[in-house]
Amino acid sequence: MTAPVELRDAATVLLLRNRPTGPDGEPGIEVFMLRRNLQSDFVGGAYVFPGGAVDPHDRASDLESICEGRTDADASRRLGIASGGLAFWVAAIRESFEEAGVLLAYDADGGIVHLDDPVSVERWAAHRKAVDSGERRLAEVCADEGLRLAVDGMHYFGHWITPEGSPRRYDTRFFLAAEAPGQTPLHDDHEVIANLWIAPADALARYAAGQFHMMPPTVACLRAVGRFTSTAEALAAATEIVDVPTILPRIISIDGGMRICLPGDAGYDEGTPIADNGDVDWNTFRTRGTTGFTQEIPT
Repeated sequence: MTAPVELRDAATVLLLRNRPTGPDGEPGIEVFMLRRNLQSDFVGGAYVFPGGAVDPHDRASDLESICEGRTDADASRRLGIASGGLAFWVAAIRESFEEAGVLLAYDADGGIVHLDDPVSVERWAAHRKAVDSGERRLAEVCADEGLRLAVDGMHYFGHWITPEGSPRRYDTRFFLAAEAPGQTPLHDDHEVIANLWIAPADALARYAAGQFHMMPPTVACLRAVGRFTSTAEALAAATEIVDVPTILPRIISIDGGMRICLPGDAGYDEGTPIADNGDVDWNTFRTRGTTGFTQEIPT
């Protein structure tokens, strides 16, 4: 019998900015997205938000001292776990730095650090490469540059677990944060091959037209934030969330075929689940409608 696939902790951050005023003059927001490498073993070619697995370095005890406004006890209580919650915030920041060159951290003056200064751009590129390669820890970069991680500006609003049957499984926490001024996102051309700022409605329209490949959690997050007309409004609403439900899709066998079922879908409780042996890649599936999986941010 094949051993069950390991369930790994992961974290993802949706970076939001106010949409530049267009011809219609209507306010709105944009979210930053990346396209994963087509050759990736997991969700290759999909459009995603910056994020990835929680690494052991993200759990180091010395990180709490450089995290602004949130202790591990606070973070763990927010996630509903006994301890180690702060690692999810740290992982989301580290991954956004590695994948997109965005570093959610405060400088000595208390503002988000600027990385676009021509005098220091090469130094920050070197820092990013060193963290990405594992040569240096993010904590070491923060110590050298006098930075504190801006975990206080990241708000928890989603929790998804990859269904059984997938070759890789993640227990992923989703966060919202404002864009980092003075930083120009740039994909790493390794794990991710493209980047863009896009209105949630536009991303969903491209998904519906078959132009964007996205996983159910990504679609759900876009639907959740797309209702807001400003970044401030979205973040303020996120701070009001009391309970974040865990969404666990199921890949089930129905009438000789396979489909993804989400909580609330017909067949979620009745269908025969696919064995957790990594034989089914849910990258090949698409979501069907909105029932049961959109995490609503209260207004």
